[in-house]
Amino acid sequence: MRTETPWGPWDPPPLAEAVRLLAPLRAPWWIAGGYAVELAVGRAFRDHADIDVLLLRRDQLEAQRVLSGWEWWAADPPGTLRPWRPGEILPAGVHDIWCRPGADEPWRLQFMLDDTDGEDWVFRRDPRVRLPLERLGRVSEGGVPYLAPDVQLLYKSKSRRPKDEQDFEAVLPVLDDHGRARLAETLALVEGADHPWAARLRALLAG
Repeated sequence: MRTETPWGPWDPPPLAEAVRLLAPLRAPWWIAGGYAVELAVGRAFRDHADIDVLLLRRDQLEAQRVLSGWEWWAADPPGTLRPWRPGEILPAGVHDIWCRPGADEPWRLQFMLDDTDGEDWVFRRDPRVRLPLERLGRVSEGGVPYLAPDVQLLYKSKSRRPKDEQDFEAVLPVLDDHGRARLAETLALVEGADHPWAARLRALLAG
C-alpha cells in the first residue's frame, strides 16, 4: 500500500519479495509489525503501510552489507531522518532505519534495531523486560522468521491505534495460556495493571 510521508512515499514490496531480499543476511532477523501478526495467525486481514524488520543492534552493519547499493536513512534524532553512512555504528538511542533502492525510489523497508545483553533480548522501553533470544521469534510454515506475537503486541500496547487493536483481537485466539499470562504480566509491569489489554488477558485466563 503506497503512502506519503514528509520524507517521500512508502511503497513496501510484497512480503515474499522482502523475505528474498533479507535471505542473505548472516545474522538473525525477524519480520515485525503487522506482518508478524498475520504470520502468527496464519492469514492476511489488513493493509500495511510498510514492512518492519527487527535486527539486533550488534548486527546493524550486516543490513548495509546485504543491501549495499541502497540508500539508508536513520531516525536520528527520532522524528527526523538523516543519512546513515556506510560503516557507521549508530548511537544507542537510534532504533529506526528507512531504506530504499535509490533517491528517486519510494521507501521499501524499515529496520528496527533492538538491544541485547549477552544472549538476552532487552525491551527498548523498559530494560527490566528481557527474553532469551531463542524465544524472541518464531518461523512460519513457509520458513519466514517473525517476531513472537506477545512481543509484537508489547510494542503495540503503548499507542493502541485502531490497527493495533485489530492486531490484538486477531492474536488473542492463537496465544496459549502461557503466552497470555506472560503478556499480561509484562503489560502490567511496563504500562500498568490497568492497561485494557492486561485486564482483558487476565479475564481470559480466569475463564
